[in-house]
Amino acid sequence: MMEPQADLINPSPVVHRKRATAGSRGVRATTQRAAEGDEGARDAFDAEEIFEHIKDINDPEHPYSLEQLDVVSVNHVTVDDAAHRIKVAFTPTVPHCSMATLIGLSIRVKLLRVVPRRFKVDIIVSPGSHSSELAVNKQLNDKERVAAALENPNLLEKVELCLSGKTAM
Repeated sequence: MMEPQADLINPSPVVHRKRATAGSRGVRATTQRAAEGDEGARDAFDAEEIFEHIKDINDPEHPYSLEQLDVVSVNHVTVDDAAHRIKVAFTPTVPHCSMATLIGLSIRVKLLRVVPRRFKVDIIVSPGSHSSELAVNKQLNDKERVAAALENPNLLEKVELCLSGKTAM
């Protein structure tokens, strides 16, 4: 068991078991219709698939995934494939978490890399779960702020660490 560290925002987070899945789809497989020659065919995205992409992002402070800390769950992912919309709500482990923006940015970058550009992706802090909920949501869903954040090499390095399964702090 890890010793709590005094300089962490949440020195003793509750760690949950990873949920059993029917198998991670990871990279999209060729659809049966596409395999049969219907090149215009595509499978619809669903909440389970989006969750599979984000569940293993690492928490910036701890050697645990966002799923293990119950920061993300499939129940807080909404996909409307026909309208090309994805919404992910995440719940920081403490209401004053200063890593909320980094967590949300990591989720956004992961989804930017794996979902088609036709999707509008909204990343939000779960309602009532953070003391600066409105400010964090505004930052995470403003294209210019996100672009500026990703131009910062230090911040981008932290995001890459979270996406690679390493602790960013």
